[in-house]
Amino acid sequence: DGMRLGLGTGSTAAWMVRALADRIAKEGLKVQGVPTSSRTAALAHALNVPIVTLDQAKWLDLTIDGADEFDPQFQLIKGGGAALLQEKIVAQASDQMIVITDPAKDVARLGAFALPVEVIPFGSTTTQRQIEALLADLGLSGRTVTLRQCQGAPLMTDENNFILDLHLQSIPDALALAQGLNAIAGVVENGLFIGLCDRVIIGHPDGRAETRGHEGSLFSTLDPQECGDIFAMAEQGK
Repeated sequence: DGMRLGLGTGSTAAWMVRALADRIAKEGLKVQGVPTSSRTAALAHALNVPIVTLDQAKWLDLTIDGADEFDPQFQLIKGGGAALLQEKIVAQASDQMIVITDPAKDVARLGAFALPVEVIPFGSTTTQRQIEALLADLGLSGRTVTLRQCQGAPLMTDENNFILDLHLQSIPDALALAQGLNAIAGVVENGLFIGLCDRVIIGHPDGRAETRGHEGSLFSTLDPQECGDIFAMAEQGK
């Protein structure tokens, strides 16, 4: 109660916002939510979840989001929903980040899911060539880089940028790739989330919820219609 929450983007995060709205309506839970995209903001507004800007909140107790992939070190690939920039800004401004996901996103090494990179439109073709050169330098030559499209035109992010998707198959050194990408002037941000995720909650088909933290794993039963247990686990981990 009284938490300042980062509200992620995507199908899993949308479930969390709906569950949060249900608790607010039934229990009078008092929270402030900071949405990570215009889509999440619209959903929260429609469900009467109180939202503020990150600058108004100043700092967050917890961010709950999904992920496209996560590895044993809790490194993530995010950005399938094209909200990676705001998602990373909000995650970095949080005491904790919890990722809610399913077993299919659990990988030994990142990279099977295309890595999104947000770039400014100016010089985007040149930026793409620079990214391809970086991949070659890192031993990832032969991989493809594509401009994400939406209805026959380049997809535009909330910040009016483009998304380049890097089809890498495998990322041997996520940190080196992240640092190399962000050293390119035309790159705004990349979808590698390193050192940000504290815990992963995995919903299994049999109804079990597996919570993985740096201290190990814990299995429990989590009602898929409720998010109270998630907030309780966050409080216990402080």
